[in-house]
Amino acid sequence: MRPNVLFVTLDQFRGDSLSCLGHPVVRTPHLDALASVGTHFVRHHTQSTPCAPGRAGLYTGMYQMNHRVVANGTPLDDRFDNVARLANRAGLHSVLFGYTDQSIDPRVTTGPDDPRLLTYEGLLPGFDWRLDLTGDMTPWVEHLAALGHDTSGGNIALLASEHERPAEHGISAFTTDRIIEWLGSRDDDRPFFLHASYLRPHPPYSAPGHFADLYDPADVGLPLAPVSDRHPAHDLFLSIGWVTAPTDEAAIRRLRAQYYGMITAVDHEVGRLVTALRNLGLYDSTSIIVTADHGEQLGDHGLVQKVGWFEESHHVPLIWFDPRRPGGGRIDAFTESIDVMPTLAETWSQPVPLQCDGLPLTPFLDGATPPWWRTVTAWEFDWRFAMIPLGDWTWPWNRDLEKQNLAVVRDETAAYVQFGDGSWLAFDLAADPTWRTPLVDNERVLELTREMLLWRSRHSDRTHTGLLVSNGGVGRWPDGVPWR
Repeated sequence: MRPNVLFVTLDQFRGDSLSCLGHPVVRTPHLDALASVGTHFVRHHTQSTPCAPGRAGLYTGMYQMNHRVVANGTPLDDRFDNVARLANRAGLHSVLFGYTDQSIDPRVTTGPDDPRLLTYEGLLPGFDWRLDLTGDMTPWVEHLAALGHDTSGGNIALLASEHERPAEHGISAFTTDRIIEWLGSRDDDRPFFLHASYLRPHPPYSAPGHFADLYDPADVGLPLAPVSDRHPAHDLFLSIGWVTAPTDEAAIRRLRAQYYGMITAVDHEVGRLVTALRNLGLYDSTSIIVTADHGEQLGDHGLVQKVGWFEESHHVPLIWFDPRRPGGGRIDAFTESIDVMPTLAETWSQPVPLQCDGLPLTPFLDGATPPWWRTVTAWEFDWRFAMIPLGDWTWPWNRDLEKQNLAVVRDETAAYVQFGDGSWLAFDLAADPTWRTPLVDNERVLELTREMLLWRSRHSDRTHTGLLVSNGGVGRWPDGVPWR
């Protein structure tokens, strides 16, 4: 029997915002409890931001340089496998509560009038959508109206005013309620792959009900200031209104306090889900995975949201509980969001799809050390979507859009950032873990550039690289076709 899987994503959840990691302010008792009985990957990173690129890597097991989803709205190539299709092949029922932000491949639509072409908030192929919280979030808004709340301002206004209503009327509680209802009433004998895709702690920065008052702005601390000698890309990001942090101290403190309130609020929802699994007799047959699509700057380096090369945008949680496995406790090795799909493949006794750039985490879940593991971690960021309105990008002669990107490799003590225009940065993380002190050791810089070249060369598309056409047939080396 394939195990059920509850796959929880908490949108924009910053990886250090867990009390079990010693955060000085925020409290996450339910996530802490799950981490204590499962495997907690504490140095886990998403491979790209914002939402659609981050989720594309999570859902396909591929680096951005291969799946090529570079923005919210970039179509996900339909030829790629994904976690929902994988689950369906394994005999599970893939259901979605929330959203996946994956734009439809226009080559598989019914034509230019296909409604799926009107939004980037598309459905990842393979899922049975049981709660659609895209667009106007109609199910939640109608629920609030039925409770007597004024909904005339629309969903964004309602999200921004969550602090004014009881927490049990919030978007996260509503999502949990619908999930628990479905779990208690399902009549399908198949095991489930349930993707609970929560919006929070994504902005607007407004925690629901009493969670809004949980943290005193005076206690949340101030963010890291940006360096004065900045890369031009940093200056560009600081000029974009929606990612520029408030400069008023009171405002940034309020923002941080509300974000932490949203963290504890979604932690509460995870606790409700675990309790529901216990009450329904499903806990011992369900793997629980909690992660995020990307992190949050939270004012650090002068920025909010998710942007640039900064670790705050890319460090995310990963907690994995499998009732059949002993669990590995706290894992300090570098892990990546692209590791989730290969691990699910092994969870369901399926072959790891050839497209996957990630590695199965199964040895860690068994409390063992893999025979080999990565010594560097990598991520990418592409901001051409912000540049398109600002210039003439005539194809093919003007290739400037192809320069609006960066890639990062980091190891235990240093990080290297390569920009598409040829410039670069390197940071001495041993001397200063805040990514503000340049690395001046040229030999170390050279080592990191080699690591980046090796990283890219080892993860080029491998669709046909292992195949040989020989003797009238096609086989995969070394099992099928001999060299001639």
